[in-house]
This record gives sequence, structure tokens and C-alpha cells, in this order.
Amino acid sequence: MYSKICRFLLIISLLFTGQNFNSFLTASEPENNLNAGHESSAHEEETEAFNPGDFMFDHIKDAHDWHLLSIGKKHISIPLPVILYSKTSGLHIFMSSKFEHGHASYKGFRLETSGDKKGKIFEEADGTRPLDISITKNVAAMLCSIALILIIFLSVGKKYRDNPLRAPSGLQSFVEPIVTFLRDDVIKPSIGPKYERYMPFLLTLFFFIWINNMLGLIPIPPGGANFTGNIAVTMVLALFTFLITTFSGNKSYWKHIVNTPGVPAWLKLPPLPIIPLVELIGVFTKPFVLMVRLFANITAGHIIAIGFISLIYIFGEMSPGLGYGVSLISILFNVFMTFLELLVAFIQAFVFTFLSSIYFGLAIEEHHEAHEHGQV
Repeated sequence: MYSKICRFLLIISLLFTGQNFNSFLTASEPENNLNAGHESSAHEEETEAFNPGDFMFDHIKDAHDWHLLSIGKKHISIPLPVILYSKTSGLHIFMSSKFEHGHASYKGFRLETSGDKKGKIFEEADGTRPLDISITKNVAAMLCSIALILIIFLSVGKKYRDNPLRAPSGLQSFVEPIVTFLRDDVIKPSIGPKYERYMPFLLTLFFFIWINNMLGLIPIPPGGANFTGNIAVTMVLALFTFLITTFSGNKSYWKHIVNTPGVPAWLKLPPLPIIPLVELIGVFTKPFVLMVRLFANITAGHIIAIGFISLIYIFGEMSPGLGYGVSLISILFNVFMTFLELLVAFIQAFVFTFLSSIYFGLAIEEHHEAHEHGQV
């Protein structure tokens, strides 16, 4: 079993490395010459220098299509639905393939292919941005992960309902130890006797983050999207934790924020109520830290892995032999980073769930008068 798992992880690592190579070829290919019937100048024939920054950020940004591979100058991708609303022309729904990777406009809209606005859709008439509610790569990845989670847990739940006394098998034997571990060692100790009301959210949070982290490491659809490395996604997840913590807070929780026991009165009263101000700021910084931690760790992992591949072409521009020499080291480091990211995928889901549990526990904890006066 151990050897099978290792072979599977190695295949994922090599596929991920191969996708990085292929994406580089796409990024470094000169664009098709639209004026092929005319003579090209020497300047036009020069290959554009490799830009590692653009190469990295093109991988982690969202997109209107799902790139698969490139053969020469031909790009093969899965087009996704573009849904736009223009104030002048109304609602438009079409596939992203109509833009021909940014080389063509469609229905008065164009896809920007360079600069700070790369990947954004604009109206050709006045250069304004329409309301864009398209199914982008991240949205498609989210829908796929939700479908996968539903398939897993609906099938597992059905097995428990049909045979509650039978020993776990299949997906049950995989899911049950994780759920039991989270319940007994993370959620229950952090929240206390009222932990059951928070179990559905916390388990959903953990598996949603973990599965999306894992899908982000698989280079073929429905994987390959940097979903949990998108700060808008981590912000929404942190916002849920913030709202549940805020609305679950009991009288004792808010009393400790506004009038912290054991603190001198001059630190809690106007004109400079330092402690209540610090406590109130802490209410907002806790979910902020959750948001940034998940975003930064997942994004950093992708950037480091792609950075190792970029080294091949950076050194290759200096000397072809040097590029070939660095390639072996880069590939080995890339494989190592992919294994490390598999561990980080689980750790980040665990940390987000663990800290959310602690915040919920602090919000509903009952503080007795003896504790408020510093008595043991």
C-alpha cells in the first residue's frame, strides 16, 4: 500500500512538473504573426525574453479558460462560459473560445492580454468594464470540488443509514478516522460541551479547504486551479468564521472585550481606553490572520514550484549547457516541493479548522466570577 501511494504521488509530481514545462513553452512562444503575407523585420522575428514574474503570476491567476497544453503555437484549452452585462447592450452569454486567446473580439468585447489589466474583459466602444459574472477557472474548480464533496459524503452517509452496525469499508474507512480525529482531538476540546452545533460547519470547512488544496496540485482538470490561493476565497471563508464567532458570542465574551477583568480601570476608561480598543481590534485581526495565512501558504507553494522550473530557462538564456545542467536539479526540487505541498494542503486545512474552533470556544465560554477576580 505504501509503495502504491508513493508511486501515485510521484506521478502527480511529474505531471505537475510537465505542466509547468508546457506552460513555459506557451509563455515563451512568440505570438502568431498576423501579417504572415508581408515581410517580417528582424525585430519581429526576435523571440521575446523570458519573464519569470509574468510566467509565475500567469499560473496563479484566474482565467476565462482552462489551459491544457500547447503544441507549437496552437493552444489547447477548455473554454468556459462568459457571462457579461453591459449597460448599453444588455446581457451576453457565450464561450470564452470566441476571444481566440485574446486575438479576437466578440460582440463588442475584448479580452486584455497584457499589462495590469491582463485577463479582464472590456467593451471596445468606450473601454469600460461590463459586469462580469463569468464561470472562470476558479469558479469551475469550486463547483467541481463541491460536486466531489457531495458525492463522497452522500455515499458515506447512505452507507451509515443503510448499515449502521457494519464495519466501515471503502470511503467510510477513509473518512471516519479523519472525522473522529477532528471531533475528539480538535473541535470538542476547543469548544466544549456545545461542540455539536458547530460540527457541520467545521467539518465542511476542513474538507472543503483540504480537497481544494489537493485539487490545486493535480495538473489536469478539474485540478490545476489556484482556488485556495485566491484571497477572495480565503476572505469569504474567514468571514464565515467571523460571523459565527460574532453572533455566537455570549454576554461573558463581550464583557471581557469591553471590560476586561483584572485590568486597571485607567486602562479601560476614557479618554484612552487602551485595553478595550486592543480587544476590539483583535476581533477583526483573528479572521484577517486566517485569511492571509491560507492565501499566503498556498500561493507561496505554487510560486516556489514554478520558480524552480523558471531557473532552467533563466540559466538557459545564459548558456544552453548551463540550462540543461540546472534542469535536473530543478526537476528534483520540484518533485520535493510537490510532496511538501501535499503535506501543506492538509496542515492548512487543519490549522484553519483548529483556529476557528478556538474562536468559537472563546465566544461561548462561560467565565465565572471566581475567574474574573483571579481566583483559582
